[in-house]
Amino acid sequence: MSDESPDPPPPPPSEPVTRPVGGTEYSWCRAVPGGTGITVLALLLAKPPDLSLLRNALHGLQKSHPILRSRIRFDPAANAFSFVIPSSPHLEIAPFDLSSTSRILNGEDGGGGEGEGGGAGGEGDAAGATPLHRILEHEMNRNAWRDSGGGGDDGDGAGTDVFHASLYHLSEDRWALALRLHTGACDRAAAAALLRRLLLVAAEEGRDRDREEEAADANRGIEELIPSGKANKPFWARGMDLLGYSLNSFRLAHLEFVDAESPRCSRMMRLKMNREDTQRLIEGCKSREIKLCGVLAAAALIAAHTSKQQPTDNQWEKYAVVTLVDCRSYLNPPLSVQHPGFYHSAILNTHDISGSEKLWDLAKRTYTAFANAKNWNKHFTDMGDLNFLMCKAIDNPGLTVSSSLRTAFVSVFEDTVFDESNPLHEEIGVRDYIGCASVHGIGPSIAFFDTIRDGELDCACAYPSPLHSREQMQKLIDDMKRILADAD
Repeated sequence: MSDESPDPPPPPPSEPVTRPVGGTEYSWCRAVPGGTGITVLALLLAKPPDLSLLRNALHGLQKSHPILRSRIRFDPAANAFSFVIPSSPHLEIAPFDLSSTSRILNGEDGGGGEGEGGGAGGEGDAAGATPLHRILEHEMNRNAWRDSGGGGDDGDGAGTDVFHASLYHLSEDRWALALRLHTGACDRAAAAALLRRLLLVAAEEGRDRDREEEAADANRGIEELIPSGKANKPFWARGMDLLGYSLNSFRLAHLEFVDAESPRCSRMMRLKMNREDTQRLIEGCKSREIKLCGVLAAAALIAAHTSKQQPTDNQWEKYAVVTLVDCRSYLNPPLSVQHPGFYHSAILNTHDISGSEKLWDLAKRTYTAFANAKNWNKHFTDMGDLNFLMCKAIDNPGLTVSSSLRTAFVSVFEDTVFDESNPLHEEIGVRDYIGCASVHGIGPSIAFFDTIRDGELDCACAYPSPLHSREQMQKLIDDMKRILADAD
């Protein structure tokens, strides 16, 4: 008889951590099933990627940031959503070979299999659209969260992962890596930080040096972290603001709708400017003490109003601009951009446009209106109001013009993402990358995701199609670029 004792059984797996979503996260859980809030990062690679290396790098990020390995679960009885966070990462990269990728690029995929149509082909594909561009559009329209009230279900009742990854073989020497995330779990600022960290980890051959622990506050919704008193608003003021937002919505002007009846998907245009023009815009902003978001919004407003070719001069119209604020540095305790989650808030301003405005004058006006609202803590006090109205519009599309679910003409981010090329990018073959989010559910007619990369403006512009056509939006972007380049 052996004296050796049997090996002890392995410890049972830890139970998943579950927490209910916060108010803003709930709004995104309601919005994403309809097509708004699918964040996509798409990278063009010129070297054959190592799937095992990429998977390990992504698992390292999920270990460091538990929200990235979570699932969103919907409880229909309680009409409530929650994050279910398993103890270990489980993300797998879905590979698409040359043949299947070719069918997607040619629009033969039937809409991507997970979404409500769209795919990479379809309406008005521009002849010059690159394969990376088309893959990005295809991914924006793959909606894993559209069923079961938005929580989705992978078949085991645990909900649907917030993070998906796919690798497309574009040609003999080109690949596209696409990361698709639920915006309620990873906003634009966190997505940009995630991309930078992933490239660094992959270039270091998967040696992820992040700590596996995460601050507890990173697993809390934004409402729980607002400093005491900052979100206070008298009951009567809240009622007046809700009424004002609602009534104003019927007075807002929009870009002409091309097709408000057909099913929608998200498309993307790219606005790029050279270093000289970009530097001139940056210097113009600095001298006027405004940010680039004000100039982008102003150029879009001028281009939209001009496109309508009003029969008389000085024909006034009222347009809405939504500016998204990254609140991390204003929270208690403050959070780093490295903390995934949704920690943005929106400020909505309306502007009367006659068609005679000069770019810099209008840019100053739009930015000042936003800055004043922010100084009055509108990004906190109006958070609940805008979330409530967003959900009401989702439930009742008829409350919006032509049931279009358009809540504003344009959305911009207060802060531009600045990015510089890294020698490590060359090691793993990165040739290009784009990041933006879908907008074909509730949202604006056009959303700008601006980056200044190596000193040049590179702006991904997402819009709902066929509510707006590619030709219509291309003209808007071309007019904006001319307005920005000609700015004095």
